[in-house]
Amino acid sequence: MKASTFFTPDQQEAIIRAIGEAEHATSGEIRVHVETSCKVNVLDEAAWLFRKAGMDKTADRNGVLIYLALKERRFAIIGDTGINAVVPPGFWDTIRDHMQQRFTEGLFAEGLTEGVLMAGEKLKEHFPREKNDVNELSDNISFDNEETGV
Repeated sequence: MKASTFFTPDQQEAIIRAIGEAEHATSGEIRVHVETSCKVNVLDEAAWLFRKAGMDKTADRNGVLIYLALKERRFAIIGDTGINAVVPPGFWDTIRDHMQQRFTEGLFAEGLTEGVLMAGEKLKEHFPREKNDVNELSDNISFDNEETGV
């Protein structure tokens, strides 16, 4: 299965809308990246993609990447230093566990959109949107090695 066809067009739109909704009230940036397969540790790959996409260059260091490797049925959530400094211990684990439960139910798009919205709530709490805020990173889902900045 190709990563770009795992989610239906409607599901992709719902995920992109969730990213937009989550970012609407925050200066934080959320990205979703889906790969067909990951030959290395998913956390290592997610961290590498995080840097490659420039997510570690946001003004407030408050980027969040949700990375999925389909063949291995693994995923990772990476937060930058700004958000990691203010979330409570276990915060990312809570999102991971929620998403994992939804994935177990076969509800991949729902689990992903809910995870995005949960991250957005915490970003909004600690990094409220400023009047002059700009969207620093695309809200589109990136797939494998497409030319989408990841």
